[in-house]
Amino acid sequence: MSRVGSSPVAIPEGTDVQVSGQMISAKGKLGEMSVKIPTDIEITQEDGSIVFKPRSNNKRTRMAWGTSRSLVSNLVTGVTDGFSKTLEITGVGYRAAVQGKNLNLQLGFSHDVNFPIPDGIDIKCEGQTTIVISGSDKQAVGQVAAKIRSYRKPEPYKGKGVRYRDEQILRKEGKKK
Repeated sequence: MSRVGSSPVAIPEGTDVQVSGQMISAKGKLGEMSVKIPTDIEITQEDGSIVFKPRSNNKRTRMAWGTSRSLVSNLVTGVTDGFSKTLEITGVGYRAAVQGKNLNLQLGFSHDVNFPIPDGIDIKCEGQTTIVISGSDKQAVGQVAAKIRSYRKPEPYKGKGVRYRDEQILRKEGKKK
């Protein structure tokens, strides 16, 4: 029995959730999103929450049960509160700035890296070394943060590069004489 799938998803005030067949759509202050759930999962809306139950007890259905519940939970959280990730830039001369619809990154290359900001994602620079990525789609926010981090991953000797705010970098000792 799935511990994640068996707990219902609470619907907060100000959020409108519609269940039509296997399609769930949510509308809140940050926008509107929808997700399609596999047919192996039964969805019911009762008393301000959404309940998930498997239609059978095979392995595939049990796997989809918890995943479906997490997808809908992220959907409801995204349209009410949204998601955000914070990146920090470490290194001499490394900086970031938002210029129109692009994020301009100076990461020690011979050229600046211009990252086009996708639709539905909001990027703000708090100072020159902190980037805040926010949006209503958890997967899209994480994907954009991972793409920006991939331009210059933190290196283990000096710690230079782009890292998540809560990320711990394992530092290595340099050469010994």
